[in-house]
Amino acid sequence: MNNNQPIGIFDSGIGGTSIWKEIHQLLPNEKTIYLADSRNAPYGQKSKQEIIDLSMKNTDFLLKMNCKLIVIACNTATTNAIQELRSKYSVPFIGIEPAIKPAATNSRTQIIGILATQGTLNSELFNKTTEMFHDTKIIEQVGHGLVTLIESGQINSPEMSKLLHSYLTPMIEANIDYLVLGCSHYPYLIPQIKKILPPHIQIIDSGQAVAKQTQNILRDQVGFSTAEESTPIFYTNSDPKVLSEILENKYKIEEIDF
Repeated sequence: MNNNQPIGIFDSGIGGTSIWKEIHQLLPNEKTIYLADSRNAPYGQKSKQEIIDLSMKNTDFLLKMNCKLIVIACNTATTNAIQELRSKYSVPFIGIEPAIKPAATNSRTQIIGILATQGTLNSELFNKTTEMFHDTKIIEQVGHGLVTLIESGQINSPEMSKLLHSYLTPMIEANIDYLVLGCSHYPYLIPQIKKILPPHIQIIDSGQAVAKQTQNILRDQVGFSTAEESTPIFYTNSDPKVLSEILENKYKIEEIDF
């Protein structure tokens, strides 16, 4: 394996770019290939087998691009498919899970909220994680409709504001002091969420932790790129307009029939 081979990153759409940004910022010399499977978004409403099949399809695409490491920048795909992916492929995988541990460990009220997809909250992996913190009350909320609005470029729409208020108000009333964002799309909603939450409630997402784990795997298993610079490559199987806007129109995006 060549150290200068790219890191592959996939998500059910544009949300995983929140993870890509953290990886690119920490490891700017690494070549990255991002695959947005927006045509099949959201994954959170699909069956476990559908999620596994889509994750394998995404993996096959990235391996054809000679990726040395694959980041599953999707909570739903990680919690439902990472075990199957690791058993089938020899390439290292890094997943993303809701950051329950830092929230539960640091909570003073011992009440935390998690906003995630149905697929993540129903997964065996997520339930195993929450069982470790039985002294903490975890208020789960499915973010119905949020990913669809983000994928259609309606981040700041009245519909988004209405949904966020309806999901977050019960958590505020329940006295949470941490809100865990359990979907890689949701960091793009942080400005709106902060307008709703009282200032003492901390918001946690997993982006930095995934970037640091990527750095660890490169150091310990795969090897760092020796390239002096790299230009990221983005693929989408849907209209690239929203993905381009999320990336501030800085990068070329290739539209593929996938």
